[in-house]
Amino acid sequence: MSFLTIQIIHFVWLIAAIWAVMTEAGGKYIFDDLDRELIALLRKDGRAPVSKLAEIMGVARGTVQTRLDRLLASGALLGFTARVRDDYDDTAVRAIMMIEVEGRTTSHVISRLRGLTELQVLHTTSGKWDLVAEILVENLNEFDRLLREVRLVEGIRNSETSILLSSI
Repeated sequence: MSFLTIQIIHFVWLIAAIWAVMTEAGGKYIFDDLDRELIALLRKDGRAPVSKLAEIMGVARGTVQTRLDRLLASGALLGFTARVRDDYDDTAVRAIMMIEVEGRTTSHVISRLRGLTELQVLHTTSGKWDLVAEILVENLNEFDRLLREVRLVEGIRNSETSILLSSI
């Protein structure tokens, strides 16, 4: 067998495995203990080599690689990123925005807000506010522009925003 044939077989097997897991779980990937351990290690060091992760977890390198492939392909793991100290860029503006949504427009509002790259994370919540957004912008002018843009989204009834001054 050629290298390409082996790669194709591996890819087809991976897709079949993901499909089987997602079909059993109603379309949502279900983490097991090994997945949770791998994700915890990646949160600490997203650049850790697969061989190092395998050594720490006490499993074969291929097991870690297969798990990573499955987590990425299923969308459960979105990618890898650099973590930067909050105070690294002292000109950036960080804030939390609480959002109240009108009636049954939550899905529409969420889809519109997901398109705004300045909203780093979007959470659904219980209580007075329906959504909480974590904001990161370069400066106050961008912050002001973003607030106006968010408040123009159809379906947003009210919002309250607090600028984060420091982390303790």
